[in-house]
Amino acid sequence: MFRKPSLITFITAGDPNPKATLDFMLALDGYADVIELGIPFSDPMADGETIQRANVRALKAGTKVKDVFEIVRRFREHSNTPVVLMTYYNPVYRMGVERFVREAKESGANGMIIVDLPLEESREYLKICNEHGMGTVFLAAPNTPDDRLKAIDEASSLFVYLISLYGTTGAREKIPETAFKLLRRAKRVCRKPLAVGFGVSSSDHVAALIEEGADGVVVGSALVKIIEEFGWEATDELVKKVKELRKGLTGGND
Repeated sequence: MFRKPSLITFITAGDPNPKATLDFMLALDGYADVIELGIPFSDPMADGETIQRANVRALKAGTKVKDVFEIVRRFREHSNTPVVLMTYYNPVYRMGVERFVREAKESGANGMIIVDLPLEESREYLKICNEHGMGTVFLAAPNTPDDRLKAIDEASSLFVYLISLYGTTGAREKIPETAFKLLRRAKRVCRKPLAVGFGVSSSDHVAALIEEGADGVVVGSALVKIIEEFGWEATDELVKKVKELRKGLTGGND
């Protein structure tokens, strides 16, 4: 499912409402190689203020896990673009790991990221994902040692998500040197595709990471900020932004 280089776009499901999310996904579909869809959660500890507010808006709109699955199911009526669900472990645990993975797969999701599930405690989850053909993605930070990076690579069936910095999500003016150091190190250790996220917000950022050897880049807060500003009328601005971001993959030729 992973084309190289890939633009992975993130939005929060249900922000500002589930119908708008489907419209946004269909708009992104023409430009994104993978769509990462966040399941709203009350305590998104890995996310900065922009995505935190998106979670609040989605929860106030009444968005439930079942609504996210329905959004994916309806998206599948129009597109085969890979969809990766991003969530925290609490919603998975409450529903039951087997049921959550099964229903997510049946809805049409290709993979999952559980941000706060430690690798050491993921054995049951990995077994269930393997049984249902659900792709897995684990995260690695700038201070992740090589032996753990290798284990993360082995547990990730789709790609390894490299966190560019110490801290939470959020657009930054420039990509920190920690991102490039981690990427260079991961290329020596990992065999799976490598996608870099957290802080990526411009075509220059995308181009720099691809030039350094990233197989993909993840852009979230820059898109979520547009939704925050324009609400359900954000479609045209989202398209404008992803067109700009995509130029970083192609040197301006796309």
